[in-house]
Amino acid sequence: MACDPARVQAFLAAAEHVELADRGALYWAGRVTLCADPDDVPRYDAAFALWFRAEPLPVERPGPPVPRPARIAPLAEDGGEDGEGGGDPLAAAASDAERLRERDLSDLGEAEREHLRRMLAVLRPDPPSRAALRRRRSRRGELDPRGTLRELLRSGGEPVRFARRSTARRPRRVVLLVDVSGSMTPYADALLRFAHVVVRRAPMSTEVFTLGTRMTRVSRQLRQRDPEAALAAASRAVPDFSGGTRLGETLRAFLDRWGQRGVARGAAVVVFSDGWERGDTALLAEQLHRLRRLARGVVWANPHAGHSGYQPVQSGIVAALPHVDRLVAGHSLRSLEDVWSWVRRTG
Repeated sequence: MACDPARVQAFLAAAEHVELADRGALYWAGRVTLCADPDDVPRYDAAFALWFRAEPLPVERPGPPVPRPARIAPLAEDGGEDGEGGGDPLAAAASDAERLRERDLSDLGEAEREHLRRMLAVLRPDPPSRAALRRRRSRRGELDPRGTLRELLRSGGEPVRFARRSTARRPRRVVLLVDVSGSMTPYADALLRFAHVVVRRAPMSTEVFTLGTRMTRVSRQLRQRDPEAALAAASRAVPDFSGGTRLGETLRAFLDRWGQRGVARGAAVVVFSDGWERGDTALLAEQLHRLRRLARGVVWANPHAGHSGYQPVQSGIVAALPHVDRLVAGHSLRSLEDVWSWVRRTG
């Protein structure tokens, strides 16, 4: 557990107010002061139980080095992992990873899905940024008169150096709207895992909502460190997984409750959906028009758009096209990386 000095001091102060012989009181004094994350609770429980068993702590002997997560095992031709065989395993892993980036997410086998989960876990998407109103000191940029005057006062009037300033950067808000209806079931798990990676990278400037028969905010659930725990918490929070699709009504609920109040203002918005709308398409067009006026940019990622011969004939896509900046593919890891490249450019 990463306990900083402030938490250690808080624990010592709490321990002064409890009876040290009362193990239960001492347990809670440590838990409320030393645990900074839900993931710390099981570690704290194990350490507390081990210490009060009055047994010597086990000595951890250095074992073999843990492989770096970026080195992903190659896949065998039958879809399983190939632990033995000739050739360079790193080259085979790179080749498999490159092929897997282009594969449709709905056509993957169980071993390939596990391979994809590990690839998503090592992604580090850089969040977009925007120009701030304030300026900061910089080695290059325009001349800073006040800063230069302060430097003159420090040096007794001698022009030792000229202060310069440039425009500061602030993170731009990103909003991911993920369709979790029945037609998007083959893609929902990978899309939510991708959203988890983005949220963990910039938790304060990223919001994630699911769309189906209703709108659900899952940003808080996806902020958990462990992807499996985050996906499990999100699935419990979403009551309409693999249900119907009412994009117009759910977008209106999002805008009325969150978007109009500031979440979508100046944000880069990505809608992951195949466009199968069971509700009123005129309502969908109206709400997308509202969203486009609030956001910095809106892109629609359709998994079917990456297939050859695709034509945007779905009723939802036809209604959405006049009000989005781009219609892009969202069927593979490569297409998700392209979507994030567009998000970065919106800054």
